[in-house]
Amino acid sequence: MRRGTVLAALAATAAVLTGCAAPGGPVDAAPAPASPGTGPANAERTPAGVAPSPPRPGTLLVTDFGADTVTFVDPARRAGTGSVRVGTAPYGIAVGADGTAWVATAEGVAVVDTAARTRTALIPYRTRTGPVTTGEYRGGGMGLALSPDGSRLYVGVNVPGGDGALEVVDTTRRAVVATVPAGRRPFDVDVSRDGRQVYVTGHDSFDVTVVDPARRTTRRIEVAPYGTEGGLGSWLKPHYTAVRPSDGALLLPFEGERLAVVDPDTGRVRIERMTAHTHQHGVTAAADGTLYAVDTGPIDPAEDAGPSLTIRRPSGAERVIPLDGPHEDVALSADGRTAYVSGGFTRDGYWNGLSVVDTRTGTVTRLTAGHRPLGIAVLPGPADATAPPSPASAPPSPAGPRPNR
Repeated sequence: MRRGTVLAALAATAAVLTGCAAPGGPVDAAPAPASPGTGPANAERTPAGVAPSPPRPGTLLVTDFGADTVTFVDPARRAGTGSVRVGTAPYGIAVGADGTAWVATAEGVAVVDTAARTRTALIPYRTRTGPVTTGEYRGGGMGLALSPDGSRLYVGVNVPGGDGALEVVDTTRRAVVATVPAGRRPFDVDVSRDGRQVYVTGHDSFDVTVVDPARRTTRRIEVAPYGTEGGLGSWLKPHYTAVRPSDGALLLPFEGERLAVVDPDTGRVRIERMTAHTHQHGVTAAADGTLYAVDTGPIDPAEDAGPSLTIRRPSGAERVIPLDGPHEDVALSADGRTAYVSGGFTRDGYWNGLSVVDTRTGTVTRLTAGHRPLGIAVLPGPADATAPPSPASAPPSPAGPRPNR
C-alpha cells in the first residue's frame, strides 16, 4: 500500500476534518438521573394493528445511525422484524445476559427491553458535548461495553473538538455514577475478562486509555504503527479493539497490513503482519482466539484491496473473504459458525443491510435491514437459532458502492 501518497495529503485533509467538529465543554460533575422511556419516541415501527412479538433467540439487533432507531433482524427469515426509536444517531450497542440492550446515542444511553421491544429509559451523559447533532463527528456516546457481571456499563463519550470521557453507568440505578478522561473520539470500549480494566480506543488521539474503574485512574498507551503524522487528518489511526481471551492482549488491526498486539499491563506494542490491504474497522475475537476484522474498503482504490472480512487464526494464518461494499462492525453467532457484518458507515458509501458470512465455507449472503447500520449484537439464546440463510434461496448479491472517505 502506497503510504507516501496518503501522508502527503493529510495536512489538507486535517483542516477539513477539524472544521466538521463543533467545540465541546468540560466534564460536568453533577449526577444525571435516568429519563423514563415513554411516549411516541419509544414506539416500535410495526404494521398497524400488529402487536410486536418477542424476538427469537439468536435475533440480531443493529443500531441505525441514519434513523435514530435499533432494528431487530431475523437472519433465518433474511429480514428486519421491527424497529424501536432510541435517540439521535445511535452508535455502539451491548446486550446483557437478560436481553436488555444498551445503546449509545447522541442524547444519552438508551435502555431497550428486547422482549417487549420498547425503550425503557434514556440516561443523559454528564459530559457536556454541545448541541445534539448527527454525522460522523457528532458528540455523545460511541463505543460501550458491559462489565462481566452486568452491574456496570462503560460508554465512551465524544466531545467534538476535544478529549473524550469514559462514563460509568450503574445498570440497576440507570444513572451515570462516575466519569474519567479518555482519548479523542472513543470509537470502542472493551473490558478485561476479570472486569478490573476498561480499554477505551481513542481514534483521533492514536491511543488506548487503560482505566482502573475501581480507582478511577487512567494510563495512556500510544498505538500508532504508522506514526502520528497528519494528526486529525490521518487515515492511519486505531478504530476498534478486541481482547484476546488467552492472555488479555489487545488486538488492533491497521489497514489490513499491521496488527498491533498491545500488552495493557506493560504498554508494550508488538506489530504482526496482516494480508487484506484495506481500511479495517470493526473486530471481534472468538473464544478460541480467532480474530474477525472487517473494513470499509480501500483508502486508494488504485493501490489497495476492496472490502473484505479477515478471519485470522491464533497461529497468524489468515483467510480473506471478499465483501460487496463497505462494512463497519462484526458479531459472531453463539456457535461461531456465522459472522454478521453491518453495512453501515459514518460517511457516504454505506448500504442498508448486513452481510451474513458462513465462517466454514466463506459463503456470503446479503440481506436488507436497518438504515446505515453500525453497531451489531446477537441476542442471547441457543446457537442453532443463528444459522445463516441458505445461499440457494437467498437473493443475489448486488455490487456494493465504493466508500467515499
